[in-house]
Amino acid sequence: MIMKTNYFHLTSFTIASAVLLLMSGCSSSEGESDAYGNFEADEITVSSMVTGEVMQLSLTEGAQLKEGDIVGQIDTTQLHLKRKQVDAMISAVKQKLPNEASQLAVFDERIEKLKTELQRVSKLVEANAAPSKQFDDLTSELAVANRQRTATASTLSTQTRGMLSEIEPLRYQRLQILDQMDACTITSPVDGIVLNSFLKKGELAAPGRAIFSIADMDPLTLKAYIGEPQLSEINLGDEVTVLYDGPDGMLSTNGTVSWISDQAEFTPKQIQTQDERTALVYAFKVLVPNDGSLKMGMPAEVRFN
Repeated sequence: MIMKTNYFHLTSFTIASAVLLLMSGCSSSEGESDAYGNFEADEITVSSMVTGEVMQLSLTEGAQLKEGDIVGQIDTTQLHLKRKQVDAMISAVKQKLPNEASQLAVFDERIEKLKTELQRVSKLVEANAAPSKQFDDLTSELAVANRQRTATASTLSTQTRGMLSEIEPLRYQRLQILDQMDACTITSPVDGIVLNSFLKKGELAAPGRAIFSIADMDPLTLKAYIGEPQLSEINLGDEVTVLYDGPDGMLSTNGTVSWISDQAEFTPKQIQTQDERTALVYAFKVLVPNDGSLKMGMPAEVRFN
């Protein structure tokens, strides 16, 4: 009788323990993560700003590029010829500029001679060796020469400014051509991974035509979704735990909430949540540092700390 009682108590304890373990296992598997989503990155499409044949393009999808890396070159022959043409026009205008110094030098030489003669005649007049009218005539002639020089200098200055005003737009045109020549060198705008290449060597590039697309992979953005009751659990700048699949199971890292939507939407089909698929959810984004193990499109889970 005692043995049966002990067996009954032992069996009851075993069953109760199993139930508790089962309940514990269910509770740990349920609700372990608060949100679910996928990694994404901001994709940048690099387009041509000029027209020309693609002379060289070294792009491999999946290749890692650094900001400023040169990946291709568009033909600059026509732009080079346009620059030469503008340079020739600028040179032609400069050659037409009046030589102010040489033209005014004639007046300066005459004025100096008149001044010297005026001094000589002044001494003669003082000594009553020459009539005063000669002195007056030289004085008038000197005044006329000064006025002529002033008028000529003004005319030459006006001509020079007019011609230089023709050069100014040509200089700006030259700068535009140089800027277009710089744009013929295809470079990476950011550090990232090449996603797509839309042009090949020998094809024609045109303004606005896409050349390649690149995405900055560090940090990556995890876009996840939560229900309305969970909105109060997160704020911008909060640190959260991000879980993702690894070779030997789930791996975890930290991320920072960078954006929270203010509008509800239906749960996207690719997102698995504990609620119904038709439930309204709110999107939010988490910036996650990437050491290379995270990839675009990879599913992940979020746990609020």
